[in-house]
Amino acid sequence: MLDALGFLTVVGRTRTPTARALTWFGPAGALIGAALGLLWWGTANAWPAPVAAAIVVAADLAITGMLHVDGLADAADGLLPHLDRDRRLAVMAAPDVGAFGIATVVGALLLRFAALATMTPDGWHAVAFLAGVWCAARTLMALTACVMPYAREVGLANAFLGGHMAAPLLLGVPLTALVAARGIGGFTGDVLGAAGVVTETVALVVASARW
Repeated sequence: MLDALGFLTVVGRTRTPTARALTWFGPAGALIGAALGLLWWGTANAWPAPVAAAIVVAADLAITGMLHVDGLADAADGLLPHLDRDRRLAVMAAPDVGAFGIATVVGALLLRFAALATMTPDGWHAVAFLAGVWCAARTLMALTACVMPYAREVGLANAFLGGHMAAPLLLGVPLTALVAARGIGGFTGDVLGAAGVVTETVALVVASARW
C-alpha cells in the first residue's frame, strides 16, 4: 500500500514502483478519491460550485504530482498522430509536449471542471462517489499492466512487470489501452497514466448527465 501511495501520489516518501504495488492501486485510488470527495463537499459549502470544482481539480493535480496528466499528454502526442511505432515511442519519451498533448489535457481538465461544477456534492455520497471512481481508474491501470505486454525494453513501468492482481477483475480495459495496443503493441507508463485520467473523466461526465 505504501509503495502504491508513494508512486501514485506526492504524499509520503517517494518509493520505487514494485509488482506487488499493483494489487494496491485500487485501494490507493479510493483513498485519493475519498480525500477529494471530502474537499469537494467542504468547499461546496463555502464557495460557489465553479470555485469548488476548480479547487478539486487543482487538488487532484497537486496530490498526484501531475503524474497522470503528464502521461495523458505524452500518450496523446505519441498515439494520436499518424506515426510508425518507433516514432510513437520516441515522441512519448521526449520531455516536451506537442499540440496533441496540450489539446487533450486542456480538454480533459475542462470536462472534469465542468462535470464537477454542474453536480452538487451530497454529503458522504460525494465522498463515496469520487472514492469509487478513483478506485476504478487505478484498478483499470493495474489491470492494463497485467494483461498487456510492455511496449519498451526499459522504462519506469518495468518495475510492474510480473505483477498479479489479488483477484480476477471483471472490468474492461480502457479505451486508452486499446488505442495503445494498436499504436505501439502494448503499454507504457504514459499509457497507464492516460488510462486513469480518461476513466475518471468519462465517469464524471456520465455522472453529470441529465438523464
